[in-house]
Amino acid sequence: MRVRTDVPAVSRLFDYAVPEGWTDDVVVGTRVRVALHGRRVGGWVVDDDVTPPEGVEPLPLKGWSGWGPPPPIIDLAKWAAWRWAGPVPFFLGVASPLRPVRRLPAVPAVPAVPAGPAASGPPGADPGAVATAFADMVARAIGEGTPAVLRLPPTTDLIDLVLSVVHAPETAARPGGVLVLVPSVGWAERLCGRLVRRGYRATTDWAAARAGWPIVVGSRAAAWAPLPDVSAALVLDAHDESYREESAPTYSAVDVVTERARRAGSPCIVTSPCPPTVVRAGRVEHALPVTAERAGWSAVERVDRRGADPRTGMFSEEFVRLARAVLDDPDTVARRRPLVCFYDRTGRARLLACAHCGELAQCTTCGAAVAQHGTGLRCPRCGSERPLVCAACGKLRMKTLRAGVSRLREELAALLGTEVGEVSGPAVARPPAGGAGKLPSGGDGIPATPVLVGTEAVLHRVRRAAAVVFLDIDLHLLAPRFSATDETLALLVRAARMVGPRHVGPASARLLVQTRVPDHPVLEAVARGDLSEVAEGEEAMRRSARLPPFSALASLSGPLAAGYAGALRVAGAGTGVTLSELPDGGYLAQAPDHGALCDLLAAVPRPGGRGLRVAVDPAAI
Repeated sequence: MRVRTDVPAVSRLFDYAVPEGWTDDVVVGTRVRVALHGRRVGGWVVDDDVTPPEGVEPLPLKGWSGWGPPPPIIDLAKWAAWRWAGPVPFFLGVASPLRPVRRLPAVPAVPAVPAGPAASGPPGADPGAVATAFADMVARAIGEGTPAVLRLPPTTDLIDLVLSVVHAPETAARPGGVLVLVPSVGWAERLCGRLVRRGYRATTDWAAARAGWPIVVGSRAAAWAPLPDVSAALVLDAHDESYREESAPTYSAVDVVTERARRAGSPCIVTSPCPPTVVRAGRVEHALPVTAERAGWSAVERVDRRGADPRTGMFSEEFVRLARAVLDDPDTVARRRPLVCFYDRTGRARLLACAHCGELAQCTTCGAAVAQHGTGLRCPRCGSERPLVCAACGKLRMKTLRAGVSRLREELAALLGTEVGEVSGPAVARPPAGGAGKLPSGGDGIPATPVLVGTEAVLHRVRRAAAVVFLDIDLHLLAPRFSATDETLALLVRAARMVGPRHVGPASARLLVQTRVPDHPVLEAVARGDLSEVAEGEEAMRRSARLPPFSALASLSGPLAAGYAGALRVAGAGTGVTLSELPDGGYLAQAPDHGALCDLLAAVPRPGGRGLRVAVDPAAI
C-alpha cells in the first residue's frame, strides 16, 4: 500500500504492508496509522497496487482509522494542491471526517426521487410563462454539457432549481448522487430538511455521503463531500465570499466543484443573482426574460443626499416616512418583521464630500472614492492623483463623512420614539436607549425590537424584514477595491431576500438606499432588476486592467516573502510571470493564466518555516 502521511511538510509517499490477520478493508482512500521516523502519524492510502523496490521490506501498517475519501477525491486533492499552491494533506483533511468512521449507514429503502412536479419557478407577473421559461433554462443548462451559470433573481426559491436538477433525465441516467453547495451550514440544514420533508433522500452527513445517498447538501467543505460518483453538481449563490477559504491555501469551493464535475463528465450549474466576472468566465450564462427577472427583485427607492440639510444627520425625510409607515402597520408588527437599517461602521473607505455642494470626491479615472494625500487627492485603487478641488462645483473645502453604529442607534431611538436594537457581531446587542438589562431575543441573539440597526452582521443574521435601509451605501459602492461592485451587489441581494419581491406585501416593503451617487450604474441596474449592463462594464474594466479572470494572481506575504519573490523572479524569466511589490510590504505575482503561475509556484521550493504565506486568487486587491 502506498501512503501519503498527514504531515504537511512531508510530500514524499511511503510504501507499507497490510499485516496478516487484518479483517478491515484497506483500499484507496482508507485512513491508516503508520510508523514514520520513530513516531506514529496518520495518513491515507493513495494506491493499492504497488510493488516495492527489490530488496526493500515494507513496514506494516500500525492501525486502521476508518473510511476516507473515495479515489476521485484523492486525485482531485493533487490537482487542488497545484492550483492553490498548498499541501495535498490539507485538502485530504478537508475531505475526511472529523472523527473516524468505521461503519457506513445504509441508504433508506425509499424512492430516490418522489413522483410529482419538480418546480414552479420564481415569482412573476405571468406564473405559467415564468415557470415555462425557468424549466427551459434549466433544461438547456443541464443538456449543453458545459458548465453553466444561471442568473436568477434574489427572491427565487432555490429549492425549485434543486428539484429541477434532481428530476432531470440527464441526472437520472448517470450513476451517483447530486451534490448541492450553499453558502452556510444553517442554509444547508434548512434545505436538507425541506427536501427530506418532501420525501427525498437528502443528507448533510459525511458517512451518509460516503455511502452514496442520492442528494448531499453542504457548505464550502462539501465541495469535498465523499460521494463515490457525482451525477450532477449545483452551487447556489456562487457569488458568496464564504465559498473561498480565507487562510492559505485559499481554495474556491466553486472551482473545486466545477473541476470535480468536469472529471466525472457530469453537469455543473452555479447560480447567482449577480454572478461576478470570475464566475461567469468559462461558463455559459442563462437568464430569465427581463420582466421575470425584474419581478424577482425588491422595489428600490434611491435617496439623493448630495443636497441634504446637515442637521438631518444620517436620516433623510424619505427614511423617516418609511420608518413611520412600518411602525404604524399592525400587520408588519404582528409578523415580527423589523425595519432593518444597515451601516458599516468599519467601512474601508473614508469618504470625502464637498462642503459646499455635497458631491462625493471620486476618482476621475476609475470612479472610486479618493482620499486626501498631502495637499491633493489620491485614489487608493488606481493610484491616480488630482488637486484638492471639487469636480462638480470647483470649491476647495472638503468634509469627512463618518459615523458609528452605536451613536446611530441612540439617535434613531430618539427620533422614532421606539426601541432600537443593535446587531454588529455575534454577541447579543446592548439595551435600547433609556432601557436597562438585556433585550429580549428574537432568535440567534437578535433583539426583538421593531427597528434594528447594524453592520453587515444584520444582513447575515436577520432573515425577514419589513424594509431594509442602506444609510450610506457609498462606503461599499465606492470602496477602493476592484471587488467593490461585486461586494455591493451581494449586500443588495441579501437585503432583497429579507424584504421579498416587488408588488408583494405592504407598500413599505422595499429597499431604501441613501447615496450621493444616485445615478451609479449599480444602483440603476438594481432598481431596474436587470444587471446585464453592470456585468458588461465590470468585465470590460477587468479586461483592461488585466485582472482575474483575464490573468492569474498570487500574493506573497510574511518575513520570507522577499526572498521567495526573488527566487520566483529568476525562475520565471521568460514565462510571462511578473512580480511587483505591494504597499504593505508583500509581493504580487501576475501571470497570463493559472497554468504558468501554478507551474512556477510548484517548481520553486519554498523556504522552511512559517514565515511565508502564498495566496492564489487573493480576495482583496
